[in-house]
Amino acid sequence: MKISVPVALALLAAAWGLLAPPLVQSQAYHHFADTRARLLIPNAPDTLSNLAFLLVGGLGLAFLWRERAEAASGRFASPREMRPWWVFFAGVALTAFGSGRYHLAPEDARLVWDRLPMTIAFMSLLAAVVGERVSVRAGDLLLAPLVVLGFASVAWWRWSELAGFENLRPYMAVQFGSIAVILSLAALYRSRYTHGAVIFALAGFYGLAKVLETYDRQVYALGHLMSGHTAKHLAAAAGIYLPLVALERRQPRWAALSPPSSGRPRRLLPAR
Repeated sequence: MKISVPVALALLAAAWGLLAPPLVQSQAYHHFADTRARLLIPNAPDTLSNLAFLLVGGLGLAFLWRERAEAASGRFASPREMRPWWVFFAGVALTAFGSGRYHLAPEDARLVWDRLPMTIAFMSLLAAVVGERVSVRAGDLLLAPLVVLGFASVAWWRWSELAGFENLRPYMAVQFGSIAVILSLAALYRSRYTHGAVIFALAGFYGLAKVLETYDRQVYALGHLMSGHTAKHLAAAAGIYLPLVALERRQPRWAALSPPSSGRPRRLLPAR
């Protein structure tokens, strides 16, 4: 069955996170290229660029709020299908506060509050993709356990660090494992809605963001206009904006050819 592929990927990610040798958070990670202060705000570019997450998350929540009153729009099969998106955009908005706080004074203790809302976004997006492509009920049922799993991976990292046997690997398994499962579901299961391919564009922007993060200093050296980490925030927020646009524009892939009031049998054709 097709579902065996994403399940196998999830199990592989879990095995890698639990059985592979421990991974320690490098303290060099906290030393970002652009440390300029603006308006008495330390590390202002990296800190203030998180406002992009607040903007996109707020726009997503506002869209869902409006959508509650448009049950006949066809953009969601039921309120249950909307729940993962509520959590997703809330997680994105909260990332602005967690990451902003972290960049004011980068350290491990503050990095926890950066990563917690990120896991909310990763795991709720996985639940949303399951609901859209496999089963609305399955996506709804998986939402809470997935979010709890994401929280647990961050909590484990911090607790293990304080206890003297630090292991970041479970968090990394949650992050990259969820992405792998999302992409496998998107490749194997067709969305019930138009604009479903946007998930691959989002993954592309995520990959770009990771490259920019890796080459933080090299990007900053290109004229000292913007560091790679600042650009990472903007690229990630831009990628998250794409699913919001897709949600606003999407329609069921199968649309009625004739209106119900015509009295004729309804034939279903693919939506263009």
